[in-house]
Amino acid sequence: MVYRSTPRVVLNWRKSSVSGDENACVEVAASGPSVLVRDSRNPSAGFLALAPAQWQALLNTIQNGDLDGR
Repeated sequence: MVYRSTPRVVLNWRKSSVSGDENACVEVAASGPSVLVRDSRNPSAGFLALAPAQWQALLNTIQNGDLDGR
């Protein structure tokens, strides 16, 4: 589900240190039990809210190379 940002909520958005100062990656933030994911190039466009199991499944899929198009 995609959500729009709420002005009153301050989140600690983080991105990989490997990306340096570039905005060509995703950022993540914790909000209660959810992991929020947004595009660093367009942070005001909204974000995905993932349950912990969904977040872990996404990380496993990325780490396994299942999204590499091979």
